[in-house]
Amino acid sequence: MTSPLELPSEDRDSSPHTGYTRAHWEAAADGMLRAAWQWSTPGSALLDLPGRPSGSGVRSDGLEGYARTFLAAAFRVAGADGKDPHGWLDRYADGLAAGTRTPGRDDLESWPLILDHHVQGQPMVESASVAIGLRLTRPWLWDRLDAGVQDRAEEWLRGALRHTPAPNNWYLFPYSVAAFLESVGRGDTETSRAKERALDLLESWYCGQGWYSDGDGRAFDHYNGWALHLYPMLDAHLSGDPELSTHYGSRLREHLDNYTLLFGGDGAPIHFGRSLTYRFAAGSAVALGAVTGHTPLSPGASRRVISGSLRYFLDRGATGADGLLNLGWHGPHEATLQHYSGPASPYWASKAFVALLAPDGHPLWTATEEPAPSEGPDRVLALPAPGLLIQSTRADGIVRLHNHGSDHVRPHEGESGVQDDPLYSRWSYSTVTGPTSRVNAADNHLAVVVDGVRSGRRSIRPLGAGGGDGWGWAASWHRPVFTSGPPMVPGMRVESVTVVRGRYELRVHRVLGAPDGARVEQTGWATGPDDSVRSELHGLHGWETQDEVRAPQGTAYARWAVVPRLGADAEGTVLLVSLASLTAKAEPTAPAAATNGVNVDGDTVEVGWADDGSTTRIAFEPLTVEHG
Repeated sequence: MTSPLELPSEDRDSSPHTGYTRAHWEAAADGMLRAAWQWSTPGSALLDLPGRPSGSGVRSDGLEGYARTFLAAAFRVAGADGKDPHGWLDRYADGLAAGTRTPGRDDLESWPLILDHHVQGQPMVESASVAIGLRLTRPWLWDRLDAGVQDRAEEWLRGALRHTPAPNNWYLFPYSVAAFLESVGRGDTETSRAKERALDLLESWYCGQGWYSDGDGRAFDHYNGWALHLYPMLDAHLSGDPELSTHYGSRLREHLDNYTLLFGGDGAPIHFGRSLTYRFAAGSAVALGAVTGHTPLSPGASRRVISGSLRYFLDRGATGADGLLNLGWHGPHEATLQHYSGPASPYWASKAFVALLAPDGHPLWTATEEPAPSEGPDRVLALPAPGLLIQSTRADGIVRLHNHGSDHVRPHEGESGVQDDPLYSRWSYSTVTGPTSRVNAADNHLAVVVDGVRSGRRSIRPLGAGGGDGWGWAASWHRPVFTSGPPMVPGMRVESVTVVRGRYELRVHRVLGAPDGARVEQTGWATGPDDSVRSELHGLHGWETQDEVRAPQGTAYARWAVVPRLGADAEGTVLLVSLASLTAKAEPTAPAAATNGVNVDGDTVEVGWADDGSTTRIAFEPLTVEHG
């Protein structure tokens, strides 16, 4: 597909990989804004985009349309030093005046009040975008407002400081509001308290290697980049605070040192975690790193990653014929969405336009594009802090993420009786495949089947991660839980190790305490009949049957999919070994030919590799993983 947005001609001299320049970014922002503003109310306070409403309701969705597009407009104008050829800021100034005149009133223009997160709290999210937009454009918008409008806007924004956020990255929304109010001389003890509370929580959520958990518990996903790094680092940059810049900049650099490997050779970010309809917002932290200088990438490699991601989605239907960002991944895709997703939700992709804060003449735009990290040699990167294992292959540009640490289970929830979340509970994710929906057969899943009911994987307990030159491993254990019948079998647990090298994934599971009559099933990657990638799953030890199951609802990449599956009866302790592969190579070596022997002795597994004669040795109690 081609984008309906009016973009300049490609520049393959400056940008040999994507053809995109700064002018393409400006044109993309303008095109998306133009499409969205066709749906504004007469007073410009709400942008009521067409589509099904979110769980927060139509009025909140209209505010979302205003606030999230304001981010794109603010980055666009601020990056051009106030030049606003399309008059975007006049519209947002009018909307601010109309929306704050009688907030909470049920009329055509009034913004909803900012309340606690559990009481239609979505306006708190949008308050941060409004505040950042006003801060970025202060000389050309805020400073020109009537004093009465400024006072009304402040009073509306302070609702974010006086109400309770959700227990996660939401605390950075009042933080951003407070930072704006302080930047325009309206700070006080209330703003100081909001900022201190957010930064204290952020410190408690930091786990190392550049990764934050999104709240208490273990939730690692794209919110690391487009929220947990973005808000404090952008504040540090705009305020010019050297202490904050050094502190959050060093973490951003460390995050980008591994996170930037999660973009495939085609530009796609890893398909993992919630809110994926924000799409190329996944590149916002990469862009901010280039803008602030806190990045391990060269300017040309940074542009390759962010422009590759932008172009990936624009070329694949992220905007409809009307130019509006739609709810989905490539095009519309219901299974990608959460209940909080509304028609304007995809416009959090506007965060990627933070790249435009790098003006004309900045190295981000003048340097020649260089290959992205995934376009270099095959890489394996183990991240013990979040419990993740990254695997990329140069030949096909595919990046795979093996999850042994991120479960998005909140501490107060427990794990029984809660449905699997396909965006977190699967073992593996990639840049070319998506998980199947929860109503279809699960891909990349190990289930213990008891009385005909398949178990789910909820709380993930990491057991470690590591590796060496060209190989890596990650391990975890979980308690199989069931959403119908008894919630769990006493004493039953599954210990799992993933070892990767090249394009292969050695998957080893030790099931303990399986009851009489139980069965174990493992699935591989879900692919469609028209996909250019091939999914294979081969049993090496313990597996008795091999077949495939269908997923008619498909994935974000395929309308209809099939999933390879292995099966075996189980009772007591069972050790199971398999080899999986996802590749776009035309004639790949079959997984069965990749190994030259498997030896299982008690709780120890040794697998020999055919290509170089090396051996991988995995032992349980205590867990050790060796390769040589």
